[in-house]
Amino acid sequence: MKSIVQDLKSFSRVDDAEHKMADISSGLESTIKIVWNELKYKTTLKKEYGDIPMTRCNPGQLNQVFMNILINAAHAIEDHGVITVKTWSEKENIFVSISDTGCGMPEDKVGRIFEPFFTTKEIGKGTGLGLSIAYDIIKKHNGDISVESEVGKGTKFTIRIPVVEDSSG
Repeated sequence: MKSIVQDLKSFSRVDDAEHKMADISSGLESTIKIVWNELKYKTTLKKEYGDIPMTRCNPGQLNQVFMNILINAAHAIEDHGVITVKTWSEKENIFVSISDTGCGMPEDKVGRIFEPFFTTKEIGKGTGLGLSIAYDIIKKHNGDISVESEVGKGTKFTIRIPVVEDSSG
């Protein structure tokens, strides 16, 4: 119970507008714990965390991005599939990729998934806001989010966040 409450507390800092030094891997971990019930029955979760630096960011907002992508990945998997979460750093950037072996999307839909109210889900199953919000959050962090998808094979989101040193020292 204590662990769940701590995960919820660290996750729910979405309204915390302050940027602070954070470990993106631990943010991913707490987000995975929060959405685990959506994942555990239909996915095998693979985690490949690289050695990444801390960065000045809004961790609650980034957790919201990870949550939206993880839940979408789970929804894209019909029976049982694999979700792979990977982190690494290159030069002055941190990368997070979240890929799934779900149904994938045709090219015409991939080009629109960050538009507000656009959804690939059936009526009543999605608002079409999750990825639009995720896109805005990543842009506010001066980062990028890209998607590759193939029908019948799955989808991969790659997020790039610049490493920002702590300026309060």
